Amino acid sequence: MTGFSHGPEALVAIAAATGFSHGLEDLVAVAAVAALAPFVTSILPGPRLPQVVVFLIGGILIGPHVLGLTDTASIELLSHIGLGFLFLIAGYELNPRLLWDRHGKLATLGWLISAVIAVGVVSGLGAAGYIRDYVPVGLALTTTALGTLLPILRDNAMLGGELGRNVHAAGTAGEFFPILIIAVFLTRRGHFVALASVALVGVLALALSAVPWLARSREVQRVIREGQDETGQTTLRLTLLVLLVLLAIASRFGLDVVLGALLAGLVLRGWVHRMNIDAEGLERKFDTVGYGVFIPIFFIASGMTLDLKGITEDPLRLLIFFVLLLLVRGLPSLFVYRRALPQRQRVEMTFILATTMPLLVALAEIGEQDGVMLPATAASLIGAGVLSVLVYPLIAVTLHRSARAPAPAAAGGDADRDPPSADGHRDDAGHDRRGAG
Repeated sequence: MTGFSHGPEALVAIAAATGFSHGLEDLVAVAAVAALAPFVTSILPGPRLPQVVVFLIGGILIGPHVLGLTDTASIELLSHIGLGFLFLIAGYELNPRLLWDRHGKLATLGWLISAVIAVGVVSGLGAAGYIRDYVPVGLALTTTALGTLLPILRDNAMLGGELGRNVHAAGTAGEFFPILIIAVFLTRRGHFVALASVALVGVLALALSAVPWLARSREVQRVIREGQDETGQTTLRLTLLVLLVLLAIASRFGLDVVLGALLAGLVLRGWVHRMNIDAEGLERKFDTVGYGVFIPIFFIASGMTLDLKGITEDPLRLLIFFVLLLLVRGLPSLFVYRRALPQRQRVEMTFILATTMPLLVALAEIGEQDGVMLPATAASLIGAGVLSVLVYPLIAVTLHRSARAPAPAAAGGDADRDPPSADGHRDDAGHDRRGAG
């Protein structure tokens, strides 16, 4: 019977083969959801649903809490890369000048107002015994998922004009300020060490921004130009390298990987302008690799992690957080942008800025690791984020489409409407205006 015995090496090989097979089966289920999403959004009646919604619902269905077809363990790395691509594109879309002009000042003011309101809200919830972890919950109420919103707004031509500029600035504030606070204050390291880590990652990003000056050689420029659209795909490979380097370093220093991804996008934006890279071609590659492969995996995995049991045991908690996102993060837009945007666009901004999710997942994980946040609170926070992605952008898109619908009275023009883009490229503020309505 010795012929049937297995040594340690054979057992390891069998376990590896079994794990590989299981991982492939998980990927098949995830790929099926991603591939079917465009067809689902096309055949459903009424306003066209964002594909992100289908990704989330599909993830819930195939996840361990419903059908149990797959789990997130085997696709965790791909999901993190998808999250990285989301924020890389957000950083690439960002024009740093927006943070210093009136759009940035309004965005900062709006975020500070949200932060003040959040302090009062979490104090009240804490006094009522509803929450125990004040900082993560309060910070969660001030976040905006700009990376999540970009594909939705882009598909509905909502990134042009003043609305687009203010959305980018406010979305950046709703991501960047919470990320910095997470990195410095919500870490197990000392605050000084955390602050030094943030500074070090920032210095590294600045160093990478200097690469165009180090690559002024004609030979290097020739290799980049000739290979960017050939099998070499030099620009895409350099993009992946920068993203993975900053993600790995941010993770190594105990920082949220979102910070590294956002900085990677800013670095790449500088490279494109200084190295005469084909911007339109690179953006198409972002679409292909990011939106075609990795980003759907992130959203589907997010749906899979939703703890339905924890939510169903206390659905009111989820609804409270869902409403608070709108009141704390969205409602100040009606006041902040009263002189910058027409009333309809201010209402759209209210729902856009109240949309959040990726940072809620990170904040819920931090709260649970600290042992302070109630499991029901963590599940409800994530559930409220998922629900905000399902509902709030859809309301904003519906309002935008209703205003853009042709009407005889609008023949002379509508000052409340964003001007169309004829060239199909990003405008001078760095916003993608290729979206189809």
